[in-house]
Amino acid sequence: MNKMVLAFLTLFCATAYAQQTTDEFDGHTWQAPYTLPTPRDWGVERFLVPPSFAPSIVYKGVEDIRFAPGWAKQGNAEYWSYAFLWYLEGKPVLTEATLEKDLKAYYTGLIEANSNGARAAEQSISVTTKFNVDPTATQPAFTGTITMMDYMTGKPITLQGRVRVKSCNEPDKAFVFFELSPQPFTHSIWKSLDQLWQDFACKK
Repeated sequence: MNKMVLAFLTLFCATAYAQQTTDEFDGHTWQAPYTLPTPRDWGVERFLVPPSFAPSIVYKGVEDIRFAPGWAKQGNAEYWSYAFLWYLEGKPVLTEATLEKDLKAYYTGLIEANSNGARAAEQSISVTTKFNVDPTATQPAFTGTITMMDYMTGKPITLQGRVRVKSCNEPDKAFVFFELSPQPFTHSIWKSLDQLWQDFACKK
């Protein structure tokens, strides 16, 4: 397994393990009440929201990730391309401002958790997030960018993002789906990311 993939997954596994003692959550055995497909050769990871590296996020729930096969391979067209679902308690109201704040906290913490201290101090850049409501969507959705330090290369990177929100008529649950890639929206990787959402079902 690629060393960068292993390091990333180890972080998430450690996060889930640390929280398991109080929340009794194991991402390896947790059975999702919804359907989110896993395409062939894509990676999977699950942990609690808020994650330990971003405790300022106020929502509670589970994050369910799908990594494209080439997401950690520098030079690959799928590099940093992945998607994750937040299965959340309650009915949070997302706006451009709250989304930008949460993603800034998320990626700032993620970078700090995955960066060597000396390199982080020398090469880190402030995470900036910018999202707008997607006026073409039939359900609440946003598009935008996340600019940050790529902790795998130590260089700046900008991720394009799509965020979709769905309630599925459940009284106390909400689904927030994030699609991310440095590739432009015209690239073929977005068809794969979009297909995950198209194949999502609220219940098994």
